[in-house]
Amino acid sequence: MNNPHLPFNYTSADLEKAAIYRLRSLVRSLPSQCQIFREPWDSSTVVCLDFVECPDLLDQILSQEESLIKGIQSLGLANTIVFRLGKKLMGWKVISPEMS
Repeated sequence: MNNPHLPFNYTSADLEKAAIYRLRSLVRSLPSQCQIFREPWDSSTVVCLDFVECPDLLDQILSQEESLIKGIQSLGLANTIVFRLGKKLMGWKVISPEMS
């Protein structure tokens, strides 16, 4: 069996990049200038969307949050989304289990 993916040689950074890439492919409305990353908050992890490079698009994404929530849930990335403009917290959305 000749599988190019074996043996596994992935780091957590590689897996994180792959997850972010998949999120972007699932939620096509996310602007390419929007930085996406995860960070720990207390005992959980949140998905951060930083609109510092495209602040005018933040409201547009907030109005389409259902597709964003579905993408994050399908990948199991987090239970909370944080919206930022650089270091300034613009809002957050807790993803409840009922939304699945």
